[in-house]
Amino acid sequence: MDTVTITRVAEARWEAVDEGRIIGHGDLSHRPDGRLFISIDVWQDAAFDRLAAAMLADLTEPLHTLVGEDDHELKSTWERLGFALGRREREYVLSTESVGMPQLPEGVTILPGGEADEGSLRALDRAIRAEVEATVGWHTMPAEVRPRPAGDTLVDPSKYAVAVRDGVYAGLIRVVPVRSRARIGLLAVRADQRRHGIGRALLTHALGALHRDGIGSAWAEVDETNMAAITLVEGVGARQSGSYLELVRH
Repeated sequence: MDTVTITRVAEARWEAVDEGRIIGHGDLSHRPDGRLFISIDVWQDAAFDRLAAAMLADLTEPLHTLVGEDDHELKSTWERLGFALGRREREYVLSTESVGMPQLPEGVTILPGGEADEGSLRALDRAIRAEVEATVGWHTMPAEVRPRPAGDTLVDPSKYAVAVRDGVYAGLIRVVPVRSRARIGLLAVRADQRRHGIGRALLTHALGALHRDGIGSAWAEVDETNMAAITLVEGVGARQSGSYLELVRH
């Protein structure tokens, strides 16, 4: 490996090159809550440590990474570099078949994706994020969140359906189609609007809309300590397809 060179080719990418050929790369992603996630993809195993050393030297801790719970070799590699378990996340697959029409609680209507007022949607998103951060912490939310400009936490407004209860924006769900599947990236309800069936109504609405669009399944990630979310997705027939570990180095 004496011929391998490691270069930071961009703010968020490092490359390992051996005799002019790229043999691996490391990537950095920023969470809106400030956490830094790193990942390494190599074609020669010995390049992993070289890439990791360069990234760890350049970056400020704490640093985070995601590993499949069954990938014991990769988990051990990160642990050898000083990473330790931070949290577990379950991945669920949800079928869009036979979900039926959502049972809307009294006083609740659902605005399909793209129909919500953008200003009110952004205000709802900010309020929900503040509530989460003040209680369980945003770190309990799915780790795969697209980076956004500072202060802008709302991904493409057209991807959000919104529940309105008695004229108040009460909850939202973000669904992103990915070829023949879709990802449920966020499902949340205002604290003072919970326990009215709004979360289940949003979820069944989203699955029904996907089914009408010819998409047969969706997937979602849930922190294993979030029993309310686990009960919700399993209540509509979701099955667990895997689990991931978030490892942290302080």
